Amino acid sequence: MKVLFYDAKPYDVDSFETQLKKYPEVEIEFLDTDINPKTARLAGGFDAICAFVSSDLSKDTLKSLHESGVHKILMRCAGFNNIDLDVARELGFIILRVPSYSPEAVAEHAMALAMSVNRRIHKEYIKVRENNFSLVGLEGLNLYGKTAGIVGTGKIGTAMARICNGFGMKVIAYDKYPNKELSFVEYKELDDVLRESDLISLHCPLTQENYHMINEKTISMMKDQVILVNTSRGELVDTNDLIAGIRAHKFHGVGLDVYEEERDNVFENREAEIMETSITARLLSFPNVIVTSHQAFFTVEALAAISETTLENAMSLQSGKFPEQNVILQ
Repeated sequence: MKVLFYDAKPYDVDSFETQLKKYPEVEIEFLDTDINPKTARLAGGFDAICAFVSSDLSKDTLKSLHESGVHKILMRCAGFNNIDLDVARELGFIILRVPSYSPEAVAEHAMALAMSVNRRIHKEYIKVRENNFSLVGLEGLNLYGKTAGIVGTGKIGTAMARICNGFGMKVIAYDKYPNKELSFVEYKELDDVLRESDLISLHCPLTQENYHMINEKTISMMKDQVILVNTSRGELVDTNDLIAGIRAHKFHGVGLDVYEEERDNVFENREAEIMETSITARLLSFPNVIVTSHQAFFTVEALAAISETTLENAMSLQSGKFPEQNVILQ
């Protein structure tokens, strides 16, 4: 099984090469560049390609892969909204993913964002380095006794709910399919969760139905001085409406590990470049906003789980017996 691995970072190579020792039947060639309609042609002669959630798997890229004779894709992530599934289905692709690698890693990062933006840790870190020990502008809120609203209680949302419960927060949640094991969680309609929560944390996949679920209307429902955290998908939030809400002093803090224009930024060093749009710059200009670079998943344990499951999926491509929960398309 020969796999062409796109957009390989040093930590990807280290993690996969460690796991490859257990899978001698799999051969991986690592590329620095990500996949696009032109670089897809490099996959000719390989059995499969490996891509990530930020990779371009649009119509033109899939057609280029198809013309190169490659019809198997290993996603080293859970999300797949970057894939044109209609075209992939039409062209006969088999696509597997890693449905879960470390829900605790993402949930812990979500809480880290909430705590850091609440207590202005990002601002205080810079001030103290400049010998400024003033507390002006650093006032936070107690999370204990407040209400946490979890939108989506899959594995990550469940982990976040347990963290919030451990902080002594009342936990309410919205999910079409409530988790009955969360006896301490009160499920409510989405509007009620948005109205009643002091901390709102998004943990749901991106669908046509929930695109821009956080918008001018839903922001207006929220409490004043609410904390909003998003570690799921940037497109869940209408960024222009969010910025308007921040300017209107609606939020005590906003923590974003994902945002709408992140695709060209994710995992890249763009220090010397001029940004094409102002969305990221505007978000970073606010003292009560923290933006991180899609790093919520990024732990040693998660990387090991991603590489192991991806290699298991590679082996299943040979056998034709796919773990049902890993299948996007077959």
